Amino acid sequence: MPAHLRSLPVTLPGLLIGLALLGGCRPNPDGSTEAAAPPQSSGSLALPDSVLSPPDTTADRFEAALQTALSHSEATDSIGPVVQAVGRHFRGRPYRTGTLDAPTTETLVARFDGFDCVTFVETALALARGAQASDTTYAGFARRLAEQRYRGGGPVGYCGRLHYFTEWIADNATRDHVQRLGAQLEGRPLRDTLDFMSTHRSAYDRFATDDSLFACVREMEARLRAQQRRDPVRYVPQDSIRAVYDQLRAGDIVALVSSIDGLDVAHTGLVYVPPDSGPNTIGLLHASLTDGVTVSPDLQRYVRTIDRQIGMVVARPRPVR
Repeated sequence: MPAHLRSLPVTLPGLLIGLALLGGCRPNPDGSTEAAAPPQSSGSLALPDSVLSPPDTTADRFEAALQTALSHSEATDSIGPVVQAVGRHFRGRPYRTGTLDAPTTETLVARFDGFDCVTFVETALALARGAQASDTTYAGFARRLAEQRYRGGGPVGYCGRLHYFTEWIADNATRDHVQRLGAQLEGRPLRDTLDFMSTHRSAYDRFATDDSLFACVREMEARLRAQQRRDPVRYVPQDSIRAVYDQLRAGDIVALVSSIDGLDVAHTGLVYVPPDSGPNTIGLLHASLTDGVTVSPDLQRYVRTIDRQIGMVVARPRPVR
């Protein structure tokens, strides 16, 4: 997902690539779609040995990020400041798009040398959750990352990835990884058709010519539209963001709502509260398309200057029990 949509004709290809980074519903070999898997704990999710240990190029970066998470976890019972600290540790890392779709078959991808806006949030959250659980293993991190990325906590599969970020929030909320704050922030109901992927099929290599995957994407979108009618996602309009600054906390997950037809969210990041700052100093810590992992110092000002972004959905990381 791009960091901004100042010029839609220019940034739309990046947006399409970014949306392909998250998931859908897993097709059976006969082309039918299977029901969403039940929630699984990080200990029960089956992953191949190849993704349970870091490659040599990743091991040192993982250890450095983990030590940041552990040191901040020891100083607080809250998980949000740990998420923020890990995100800040990644400042300066470049923006990398398409990393989850680079393998020819779906596998868990974890990188520490660069992020898109969603993998940045996922990685910071998985590391913080591991630190709170006193789990220092890479295998534990990999399982937490997978259970955040795939519907119901797994299994891993292209159609199991949580494509639309509002579903990412809802799915992770069902397993107590995050808490939805839409009602608490008195947000407005988000009215969206959620059909961007199926109406831009040619932009997604994975299902551009695969009818079974395309069918599962359409089924997933239909299910999400029905869910949205029953329980609308609530967002804070861009001109009201500053009014809720006093209710935001370090490490809260921010999803910036798009006015593009069929699309819910065009960018994600973390609430950034500078050390020793006042209650009205709230920034956005995020992986920017142009600047890599960076801090935009004022959240509302950032949203208001970006075309086609109209507000934000917020979720709060929950402590590990």
